[in-house]
Amino acid sequence: MQDIYGKTGCPFVVIIDEWDCVFRAYKTESRAQEQYLDFLRDLIKDKGYIHLAYMTGILPIRKYGTHSALNMFDEFTMLAPGPLAAYVGFTENEVAGLCEKYGMDMEEVKNWYDGYFFEGENSVYSPRSVVSCMRFGKIGNYWNQTETFEALQVYIDLNFDSLKEDVLSMVAGERIPVNTESFTNDMATFRTGDDVLTLLIHLGYLGYDQANRCVFIPNSEIRFEYVNAVSVSDWGEVSKALRNSADTLNAIWQGQPREVAERMKEAHFETPHIRYNDENALSYTISLALYAARNFYTVHRELAGGKGYADLVFLPRKRFAEKPALVVELKWDKNAKGALEQIKKKEYCGSLEEYQGNLLLVGVNYNKKTKAHECIIVEAQK
Repeated sequence: MQDIYGKTGCPFVVIIDEWDCVFRAYKTESRAQEQYLDFLRDLIKDKGYIHLAYMTGILPIRKYGTHSALNMFDEFTMLAPGPLAAYVGFTENEVAGLCEKYGMDMEEVKNWYDGYFFEGENSVYSPRSVVSCMRFGKIGNYWNQTETFEALQVYIDLNFDSLKEDVLSMVAGERIPVNTESFTNDMATFRTGDDVLTLLIHLGYLGYDQANRCVFIPNSEIRFEYVNAVSVSDWGEVSKALRNSADTLNAIWQGQPREVAERMKEAHFETPHIRYNDENALSYTISLALYAARNFYTVHRELAGGKGYADLVFLPRKRFAEKPALVVELKWDKNAKGALEQIKKKEYCGSLEEYQGNLLLVGVNYNKKTKAHECIIVEAQK
């Protein structure tokens, strides 16, 4: 390349797709990785014949002592995509145009494939999933199931730095603080749970809130992947609760409060982030027990209505308009009847007039002494 440039005066543009394939295919072979980084450095760095080097991949440039001297690049990552944020995936306007062209429900597409956001781009959709959805005319899980996630599941199952609890908290809708600074940009060196979470950000399995430095599951499609992983793992009663969440939802629809209470007992699980001692922790349990409800509903926590805020409100999405809306009020160490009385007293249903006649009120209480869950279900009167 140097000889050609010397004779022609014409510099090169080097494009390397999947530049990090060595780190993914040979993730434990540090010598091969070092040789590869040395090769790239010798090929590209401070070379007059290189006009531009453009590399794409999943991982940022590997941090490995002197071999990390590929410091001539501007990096744009899932942590900080900068001016490329709009090109990570489809934007809101682009998806709206595609939904109109292909006759797809924008609300459903947003629920399944949106959830990533960056500075300057508040809504970025998973590109491959959107394309597949439009091509096949069907909402579904198009996420590429890769060997990578199966490998990482080993670390999660070992509960490395409480990763198991972190995953369950995020499945329930929580956000988890993360430190992304210690990640070494490979797929084998994990010194903290934060390193694993950071890798999951780069892989697209987690969204990242840069302002608050926390991670979350971005959409229904990705949440489906986590639930699949937990359901087939040996995570005790929680795995069972997730597998049976559809039965819990059906029990609510069919007005079977004892069945619902028993299912919620199965989902009772404490994490370092959420202790089982208040209504917020009870909300976490119900979110796990009613995971299947996300297939039919938009879930709102602390939804304003009447004279206060309802703990959990499940509003049916357009394509499931026949399903009853659910208002769930939670009590800790009191009684379920009092929860229902609070729904009525504070007029939580005032903002749900369009659902009158197809609205269920659900009161749930957890008794600290007996460790029992109590549930009452009634139909809201017009």
